[in-house]
Amino acid sequence: MPRVLLVAATTGYQTRSFTAAAGRLGIDVILATDRCHVLEDPWWDNAIPVRFEEPEIAAEALGGMAVVGSSTIDGIVAVADRPTLVAALAARKLGISYHSPRAVAACRDKHRMREILGQAGLPVPENVRVPLDGDPREIARGVCFPCVLKPLGLSASRGVIRANDPHEFVAAFERIRRILEQPDIRQSHEEWNEAIQIERYIDGREFALEGLMTQGELNVLAIFDKPDPLEGPFFEETIYVTPSRESGAIQAAIVETTRQAVHALGLHHGPVHAEMRVNAEGVYMLEVAARPIGGLCARALRFAGRLTLEEVVILHAVGNMPDDLTLSSPAMGVMMIPVPRAGVFESVTGIEEALRTDGVDDVAITAKIGQKLVPLPEGASYTGFIFASGDDAAAVENSLRTAHSRLQFDILATLDIIAF
Repeated sequence: MPRVLLVAATTGYQTRSFTAAAGRLGIDVILATDRCHVLEDPWWDNAIPVRFEEPEIAAEALGGMAVVGSSTIDGIVAVADRPTLVAALAARKLGISYHSPRAVAACRDKHRMREILGQAGLPVPENVRVPLDGDPREIARGVCFPCVLKPLGLSASRGVIRANDPHEFVAAFERIRRILEQPDIRQSHEEWNEAIQIERYIDGREFALEGLMTQGELNVLAIFDKPDPLEGPFFEETIYVTPSRESGAIQAAIVETTRQAVHALGLHHGPVHAEMRVNAEGVYMLEVAARPIGGLCARALRFAGRLTLEEVVILHAVGNMPDDLTLSSPAMGVMMIPVPRAGVFESVTGIEEALRTDGVDDVAITAKIGQKLVPLPEGASYTGFIFASGDDAAAVENSLRTAHSRLQFDILATLDIIAF
């Protein structure tokens, strides 16, 4: 039986999605997570505890697993951003094809990524990295507006804010500083959380590309349109629909620019998720991540034989890449249900009505009753996901919007009490 090492967060529906996919394929999973190393197997899954904030130490422990039981480890998959460096270092020690640690580290650091892409001749917005403890009023004097401020190491648009003038700049800077001082970020001890990236705002339409690198060659699985305008002040992503409705020339430019970007970064073997903005000047790469698309969004893609994206990624990792990766439906899409407002999640109604919407395949509410919901830019999660398929991208987009309009969320407003 093939065996894959899955490096992932302790909890989370994406981790469960990948372990379930491996089970359907008959592939054994060894799970390495950032759980407490003192408690003995608290989740009853025989996972290996590692610390993502100590990637070298974690990789050393995983590197001693050249043979586990009677089976070798055939491949590595990392879920989400933080585990990717541990996976890359472990792969090198195990002699398994994967992205290089240097490439993965560059993908985690927005400033370093911009440097590499600019050196490769790709369009890059003017940008500067400033220390988190800097004076935003002083920094604003040297900024051209509009601009975008963003943390260097966070994902899913968390902390990304547009500023149109010095007043908005100072407010955005202070807001990001408060985000980066939160315990869940401070305890990661990552150096890129000590700075803020400031970039020229780029006009244009946004897209995403899902792909797999196979020994240095990019295999494009899908290009997603993001039909909602993302102009700020925050950049909450909602709908992804594939295939793209853009012209063949624009899609070709997206693929070619992504190919140049992944080569410049040195990504070699494994999943890639890229996001870009396109305007008359060309294709600007916003992000290149050495991982598959986040959350439950992978469910938006189904391939020949009804293979899921998780299954394709796992098969690729163990060297059994499917021959046919055409989509199983003419068009597919997902809506990441935004947090309507801050508060405590009480309930949701209208799920049955949403499921009866033409084209809708599933509605997954991931928020839990009693969970505190926080919108962007502070928030780091969605309330759920809606999935749809159909004859064309326009129909899929309409299905997603209609289903979402039928959901009603009951959120209890709370008053945060600050202790002095």
